Amino acid sequence: MSSNADAAPAAGGVEGRTPTVRIRGLVKRFDGRTVLNGVDLDIFPGETLVVMGGSGCGKSTLLRCLIGSLTIDEGTVELFGRNLSLLDEQGMDEVRKKFGILFQSGALYNSMTIAENVALPLEEHTDLGREIIDITVKMKLEQVGLREHAEKFPSQISGGMKKRAGLARAMALDPQIIFYDEPSAGLDPVTSAEIDQLILNTTRGLGVTSVVVTHEMDSAFTIADRMVMLDKGRVLKIADRAWFDGLRKTEGAAVQSLSTDERIIRQFLRGDAEGPITQRRDATNYADDLLGGGPAMSSVPTVQATRRRD
Repeated sequence: MSSNADAAPAAGGVEGRTPTVRIRGLVKRFDGRTVLNGVDLDIFPGETLVVMGGSGCGKSTLLRCLIGSLTIDEGTVELFGRNLSLLDEQGMDEVRKKFGILFQSGALYNSMTIAENVALPLEEHTDLGREIIDITVKMKLEQVGLREHAEKFPSQISGGMKKRAGLARAMALDPQIIFYDEPSAGLDPVTSAEIDQLILNTTRGLGVTSVVVTHEMDSAFTIADRMVMLDKGRVLKIADRAWFDGLRKTEGAAVQSLSTDERIIRQFLRGDAEGPITQRRDATNYADDLLGGGPAMSSVPTVQATRRRD
């Protein structure tokens, strides 16, 4: 399959545009296991980039590298032209003020009201007076439809409302980038659609760059300008939404002409039960495993019995 997107550089760059986020050769390992393997990626001002892939592909690890909560092993991650690996804590704090994060759970403080949660970044990182902070909080809550719920606690609102409150807090400092970690996870279809619309409104209305980590394909195709597919820690493809949509709709004899990577992406996008992803999972030889060819099991039980049998 081919399109104009194929001609773009490996990092998804566009000649003449300066990226807000620039990643080159990113490698991250845990206990000797490579989770991200040479990721190259550019993210541009005002766009919504969706990062997708199966469980364990490295999506969340990539997000944590982008916000500076993980130290990378190789390569560079630059935000606003600054290499995160070279920044001290003060420099990192300056960069953090320029982006917001919507965590998967909302990550609200249960002991604080919704208004207090949204006010917290303003109190911690600005010298604004109380009156200005209160006005700003009301404006942010109005943007997400929660102004009338300002004095409620997180335990008193629904999961979708928690996500919206988390978004209001992420927008409190008027960031240039908002990172979203599975924003539709655990939500019903209607609430999920509302969150999608909020992301679109925030990106288009405020000119914010949005980076959305998700495996919800309905949401991805609704909000994305461009998409990047990860598989086993490597980038399979960076392209605009139309390219991925065309691949998803590929049928019949045309499927046979696809590359292995394209067939992996197509199976993921369509949610097909059969394809290279499932074939790869089934590749382990069950008989060999039963007869001792697989990983050895310890002869010492990891859980000791609490009762004795006489």
